[in-house]
Amino acid sequence: MRGPSGDLRRVLGFWSGVSVIIGITIGSGIFRKPQTLAELVPDARIVLALWIAFGVVSLCGALALAELSSMLPRTGGAYVFIHAAYGEAAAFAFGWMYLLVSTPAAIGALATFFAELLLALFGAHHESATHLAVPAVASLAIASLGVANVLGARLGSAIQGTLTLIKVAALLLVMVVGLFLVDGSFAHFVAAPRREVELGALGRAAASVIWAYDGWIAVSMIAGEVVAAEKQMRRIIVAGMLAIVFLYLGANAAYFHAPPIEAMAATKTGVPQRIMAEAMGPAGALLIGVFILCSAFGALNGNVLAKPRVAFALARDGLTFAFLGRAHPRWSTPHAAILIQCATAIGLVWLLRDFDRLTTYFVVAEWSALLFSVGAVFVLRWRRPDADRPFRTPGYPWVPALFLVGTLAGLAAIVWGEIDQATPNWSPVWGLLLAVAGFPAHALWRRGRKPTPA
Repeated sequence: MRGPSGDLRRVLGFWSGVSVIIGITIGSGIFRKPQTLAELVPDARIVLALWIAFGVVSLCGALALAELSSMLPRTGGAYVFIHAAYGEAAAFAFGWMYLLVSTPAAIGALATFFAELLLALFGAHHESATHLAVPAVASLAIASLGVANVLGARLGSAIQGTLTLIKVAALLLVMVVGLFLVDGSFAHFVAAPRREVELGALGRAAASVIWAYDGWIAVSMIAGEVVAAEKQMRRIIVAGMLAIVFLYLGANAAYFHAPPIEAMAATKTGVPQRIMAEAMGPAGALLIGVFILCSAFGALNGNVLAKPRVAFALARDGLTFAFLGRAHPRWSTPHAAILIQCATAIGLVWLLRDFDRLTTYFVVAEWSALLFSVGAVFVLRWRRPDADRPFRTPGYPWVPALFLVGTLAGLAAIVWGEIDQATPNWSPVWGLLLAVAGFPAHALWRRGRKPTPA
């Protein structure tokens, strides 16, 4: 592999990095998925157990990636780790998946959610809006953030920092109102379910929780732009993940304290909006609606900021078109990678137009790749035992092993849950097959091009 991408400036500090990880992770899931979870799993104890379990799993994965980021502080994140541990073919397959599935699906899903929220604030709910309104607004949001992030990582991170503060404030507001200002009961946490929980529904619920937690990997993709990355990356990842787990558990405590789970499942306006409306009337619902809109916009911006860096790193190693590895001569940003990934996301928005399908498609592909990323800790400990590691995963090998076991169980449950329906959803399987297709695609790519220096 080539060395660090010296053409990207190291301008991001600790708080900028933390805002990226919080901003990307906290987006749509914690605000939109509670109602879905209540419909699928009518037992608050199981829902809370899912949030806790995947919070622990995510923290274990983040600790493992903190070691890899301190060892390999280069732009590209998981791509860099997979290349170092498994070689070029595996790295190409990962990059293939990221370019064609993960990045456009994540950006497209978040933009769709943002568009639905924005239209709803103006009284045009998704069902009553014109057929073109949602994808048009989503496309405009993607394009505007693409341009903003081309103009410089400082501008992109400044937007990210402001929006991250807004979304954290939104969650804290919901927590305070839901726990202290509405007529609720802690008995809701232990109430017996009124119907049996189905195994397939549990798998689909796991997909919702994993989608809400996803995003912590993205901060490692901008390691090449973090000041003193060898020391900062581990602090950024650990601090960001601890903050996310705290906010998620606090928000869920408020959700279940205020309305019973049956009321959560039946709400038409969103659980946070229902809680705020009960305490403050329509003005409260409007206020939290604006906050959630900013949250979705922040998550979208974080993905536009971080995810195209994988295409940039891939091109720098000669594994995709060279123009994707060019940094802007004035702004020193991977402008071509950002614009191309935004264009593919816009295309996917117009093609699929379905938030839930996009999120499940994304989760299975992304977290399958995370298995190999975290597994790289074991491989590199064996292959490079003497390499400089400013941070070592605490509790090794049990902490990364817990992530691998928890993620495998979650992915198996998700795939089974999507297939075990009256109308099976095979999109997760197609996503996995597309990722595997990266290996023969790598052979074809290498056959048509001269090898690049290692």
